Amino acid sequence: MSRYLDEFRDPAVARLMLDEITRLVTRPWVIMEVCGGQTHAIVRSGIDQLLPPHISLVHGPGCPVCVTPLEIIDQAIAIAKMPEVIFTSFGDMLRVPGSERDLLTARSEGGDVRIVYSPLDALQIARDNPSRQVVFLAIGFETTAPGNAMVVAQAASEGLRNFSILVCHVLVPPAMRALLDSPGNRVQGYLAAGHVCTVMGLAEYEAIAAGYRVPIVVTGLESNDILEGLLLLIRQLESGRHEVENQYARSVRPGGNPAARAMVDRVFMVKDQKWRGIGLMPASGLALREEFAAFDAAQRFAVAAMETHEAAECISGLVLQGLQRPDQCPAFGESCRPEHPLGATMVSSEGACAAYYRYKKL
Repeated sequence: MSRYLDEFRDPAVARLMLDEITRLVTRPWVIMEVCGGQTHAIVRSGIDQLLPPHISLVHGPGCPVCVTPLEIIDQAIAIAKMPEVIFTSFGDMLRVPGSERDLLTARSEGGDVRIVYSPLDALQIARDNPSRQVVFLAIGFETTAPGNAMVVAQAASEGLRNFSILVCHVLVPPAMRALLDSPGNRVQGYLAAGHVCTVMGLAEYEAIAAGYRVPIVVTGLESNDILEGLLLLIRQLESGRHEVENQYARSVRPGGNPAARAMVDRVFMVKDQKWRGIGLMPASGLALREEFAAFDAAQRFAVAAMETHEAAECISGLVLQGLQRPDQCPAFGESCRPEHPLGATMVSSEGACAAYYRYKKL
C-alpha cells in the first residue's frame, strides 16, 4: 500500500512542481482550499511555507464537524440525555462544544452515547434494541449523505419505528458562492474537495467558475495532489482562464456517482441551512423529504427550537470564511486548546485550528 501512497508524496516531483509554480507566478494570488483534509495536508507538509510569497493560501469552511451549527449540538445533547434513547455518532462529534457541554459530558452524566463507525452500525443497534429509541447524528457534506440516506430508506423498508436521524447535511457549492459574494471576499481561485466530487461530479463547479470567473481545480488529499492542483490554478490565473480542472481523475468522474446521487435525491431535499460561525445560507443543506419525516429525530423528540450560546472569544467563524488565520485568535493555544476547545475548529480532526495547533504551535 505504501508504494502507491509514495507515488503521491515523492519529494522530487514536489520540488519540480514548486519550481514551476515559482517560475510562473508574476503577481499576488489568493487561493482557498475548501476541504479541511486539504488544510491538514498543507500545514503538515509545509506547503504554505514552501510556496513563493506571491501566493496566499486561505482556509475554507470545508470541515463538516466545524460548520455543524450549535443548535444541532445542543439538540443532540438534549436527546442523548433522554433515558429511552441510545444516541449514536461518529467519534469526532463527541467533543464538539455546545452551549454548555458536549456529548462526551452528556455520556458521563448518564446518557447512553455510543461511538459507531458507520450508520449501518446504528441501524443494527436499533434492530438489537427494539424497546429503545436509537438516534444517529447524521452530519457531513455530500460525501456522507448517500450512506445516511441509505439507512433511512432501509429503516423505512423494514418498518423500524425505533430508529431516527438528527440530520445536518451541508452542501459545498452554495458555501463557495456565498464566500465569493461576500463584501470581504479575497478568493481568486479554489482548490475543491475531491471526495465531495466523487459523489456530486463537476457540473455545479462549472457553473460557479463560469459565473464568477474563478478557476476551480478538484484535488485529492496527498501533498503532491495539492501541489499539482496549485500548479494548475496558477497556470489558469496567470493566463486569465477560469475553468474547472480535475486533478483527482483517478477517483472523480465528471458525473460523479449517479447511484449515490439518486439515493440522496430520493430521501433528502434541499433547504436553507445555518452554518456554525457563518450563518444562514440559502439552499445549502439537506432535510428529510416528507415521506421520510417520521425518521427525523428533531421532530420525534420535539427539540427543534433551542436557545444557544457561542463562546464570545472564539473567532472560528472568521477562520471558516478565510478572513483570519487560527494563530491570529487571542485564545489560540491559551484558553482554546484541543483538550479544552472553544470552537469546533480546534477539536475536529479536519479543523484548521487543530491543524495549526498540531503542526505550527511553537
